[in-house]
Amino acid sequence: IKVVLVHGIGQQLVGLAGEHNIALSDIQGEGPTDVSTMSLAREASALVSQSVLENLSQAGLRCAITNAVRSTKIGRLKGVDHLYTGKVEKVDAAILKSMLSQDILPLVTPIVCDREGQSLRVNSDHLAMELAVALGASKLIYLTPFSGLQVDGVVQLNLPEDDLKRLLADKHAKLDPRIRSKAVQAAKALDNDVPRAHILDGRVFGCLLTEIFDKVGLGTMVHANDYDRIRQAKKKDAQALYNLAKHGAKTDALVARTRQQIEQSFADFYVYEIDDSIIGCAALRPYPGGKTMELGAVYVQPFYHGRGVGSKLVEFAKRQAKKLGAKKLIALTTQTQGFFQSACGFVPGALTDLPAERRKALKASGRNSQVLSFTLSRLNDSVR
Repeated sequence: IKVVLVHGIGQQLVGLAGEHNIALSDIQGEGPTDVSTMSLAREASALVSQSVLENLSQAGLRCAITNAVRSTKIGRLKGVDHLYTGKVEKVDAAILKSMLSQDILPLVTPIVCDREGQSLRVNSDHLAMELAVALGASKLIYLTPFSGLQVDGVVQLNLPEDDLKRLLADKHAKLDPRIRSKAVQAAKALDNDVPRAHILDGRVFGCLLTEIFDKVGLGTMVHANDYDRIRQAKKKDAQALYNLAKHGAKTDALVARTRQQIEQSFADFYVYEIDDSIIGCAALRPYPGGKTMELGAVYVQPFYHGRGVGSKLVEFAKRQAKKLGAKKLIALTTQTQGFFQSACGFVPGALTDLPAERRKALKASGRNSQVLSFTLSRLNDSVR
């Protein structure tokens, strides 16, 4: 697991302001930052960064503060000059990925230089979001002094992105400003293809490990709809499905199917669509009795390999099969046994898992396919 660490300075900034008897123009890095506040922000950032470096060093972790992020002034908003408050202009993802590849943990501070090298105060929630998007992160995690995102006093464990947006748009919803900031940035991250955002109670020992590895987790997980590009095939999709089947048959990855066969069975197919183009498919067929279903015709256009499309099709099929009352899902494969086992959790099955007619058809095909199975009771609908 590769980690990029972003820290805030709000609490330390308030403490320094009290020591120096200075009135702050803004605490969170969202409003105007005047000269005196900027000076204290730089001091607070240095103190926090050094503390983090010391503790990471004690843990034997290699880390480095980096200037891989460039900022620019926010400027005037609604007629108000935000002075030394900035926003992210550019992220040098190559530098960060190089550090991560060498097991160096990048530490990014909320004091970020612009093109001219001038320091600007950047809201750390916004900064973390921009980094997650630029790096294509699988998770954006916020550690807070709260038990999670609460609605009417109840912590939301799993919150779909659409529900979060409705909550943020609700003028009557009472959210602490510090939580609202993280929720707003979490929604932006999900809009930019970061699949998960987490709001955790950083006061709980081991909260990160619990959230990442425990099925229930700790705090709030906001998730995008992983399957919003997958839909059941329609009759008009027959030509696109035939084209996919034809390409798959060329490498013997799929059984060759005629256009007529596709038209007769299109209702069994689910398609993955990007910009109105079908780039992948999978088919579900029930065995007699409905307690077992077969997953077949899983195929993704080569250009989209390595982007998780195949995994999403398989996971979607699992959920559909479970929804339809099946207890077990069977996959027959000649070339992708590793994918189904390592990426999708299937285990070796046996020919006896197939109905007699299906065994007969498989033998007649001469494909000698490997039988794999997945027990749908293992499927956790709220996987963290």
